[in-house]
Amino acid sequence: MNIALAQINPVTGDFAGNIEKILDYTRKAKALRADMVVFPELCICGYPPMDLLSYEGFVDENIRALRRIQKECPRDITVILGYADRNRLHKGKALRNRAAVIQNGTIIHTQAKSLLPTYDVFDETRYFEASDERRLFTAHNRKIGIAICEDIWWEKEITPGARYPVDPVREFADLGADIIISPSASPFHAGKPALRQSLLGRIGKTASLPVVYVNMVGGNDELIFDGNSMVTDKSGALVYKAASFKEDLVCVDIESAGPAEITLEEKYDEIEKALVLGIKDYVKKCGFHDVHLGLSGGIDSALVAVLAVKALGAEHVTAFSLPSRYSSEGSKTDAYELAENLSIACHTVPIENIFPQFLQALEPFFGGSEPDTAEENIQARIRGTLLMGYSNKRNSLLLTTGNKSELAVGYCTLYGDMSGGLAVIGDLLKTDVYGLCGHINSREHSIPEAILTKAPSAELRPDQKDQDSLPPYDILDPVLDYYLVQFKTAEEITALGFDADLVRGILKLVARAEYKRRQAPPVLKVSPKAFGSGRRMPIARELYEI
Repeated sequence: MNIALAQINPVTGDFAGNIEKILDYTRKAKALRADMVVFPELCICGYPPMDLLSYEGFVDENIRALRRIQKECPRDITVILGYADRNRLHKGKALRNRAAVIQNGTIIHTQAKSLLPTYDVFDETRYFEASDERRLFTAHNRKIGIAICEDIWWEKEITPGARYPVDPVREFADLGADIIISPSASPFHAGKPALRQSLLGRIGKTASLPVVYVNMVGGNDELIFDGNSMVTDKSGALVYKAASFKEDLVCVDIESAGPAEITLEEKYDEIEKALVLGIKDYVKKCGFHDVHLGLSGGIDSALVAVLAVKALGAEHVTAFSLPSRYSSEGSKTDAYELAENLSIACHTVPIENIFPQFLQALEPFFGGSEPDTAEENIQARIRGTLLMGYSNKRNSLLLTTGNKSELAVGYCTLYGDMSGGLAVIGDLLKTDVYGLCGHINSREHSIPEAILTKAPSAELRPDQKDQDSLPPYDILDPVLDYYLVQFKTAEEITALGFDADLVRGILKLVARAEYKRRQAPPVLKVSPKAFGSGRRMPIARELYEI
């Protein structure tokens, strides 16, 4: 049986475009002599549609799109695709996350999603009612069960000691299934493809069933979908893996395909491709063509510039050097060397003639006090104003350059370096910024060596270094990872060998900075727990150590 994996990049709400893409891929799959073509979860409307599902017209258009595909898709090929359907049981939520099976212009079977995730970035019970039954359908002399995305993740403990009440895959196996089809929209984080492969392998070993897993690809707001669709045989061995971070269509004979020697990508390869795709799709799907950023001569802005060029091309990226009285000569020359290496335009707009005017206006309120972070932040806000002015005039999207370590502890300025439309590396700890830059430079040497080796500094006061205000990043970052990603308490982190006062101090900084992060632009997610919709913390709370 030849099954085509249609790994596509739909645009949320672009029903006309998504219909044409689905029909086009179906025609191509038929040309490959596929018996069946499988598309991702909710591919008709795009994932995640979020509160667009609250609009009756959106749901209606989504169902009309399904009907058009039903009528126009080629005959003699079975099509499986995901859409949002109405819940006709008149109890529970109004909608269901459903997959339809189309044969010769007829919908012969549908299956609603059974396990609705509500952790991290997921909130599906807000919109959908879970399926209370799992049924097989027969096609091409095989009994097939459809397990939509989370339905194959029964073994995952959402919280320690908690599991889903039903196991769809086991039910399909008990009903005598020959194959499991899994249309999915599974967002990326570093290591996720390997995790999925391990999961599919366990299904093969425990249920003796081949699995056809078709994942969405593309960037949607903060989420990045990596593709990496997979086919495993009934022993759990991987027999095929589709492309990563790009659309793909392949036809696999699941009976004759044998185990394949497939190497998953290394961590920084994954992250680089994810961020490039995230930038590209965010810019395109939001209606922009060009981006710009402040190029300080530091490692963070250097990495963002490199990724932006990879995503959009040098002709669509503009950089600005915005030196002040505290900017070192090396930082200015490093910025221009990087811009030259990347073939991007770089304009110098000094802020030194603007800064004194702000200080003069604030003299009645600042007079008599020693300069501190207030004066430092004015410089950042001047830069933010200039960069946003360019954004408005040229319809160019401003990319912010702050990393996760800075966002976590508030080492960033509201309406200053936090100004912009997309936080490209806001989910990369500083040590991973260095790691990714080193990985990129091992191939192409685009980032000047001086940028990689200089001590990190915001250059907002004389001889300033990040470590004047923060612990060394090789200490700070592990504490942040334990707290933000692994959910360890101050006591648990201290037990791992960290100084108790240091840990408490870091956690208090994280809590105090919550109000800043709530006003930050969307952060491209590349870790298991990013700032944004997946981390919901109260702003006004006691700053105790959790």
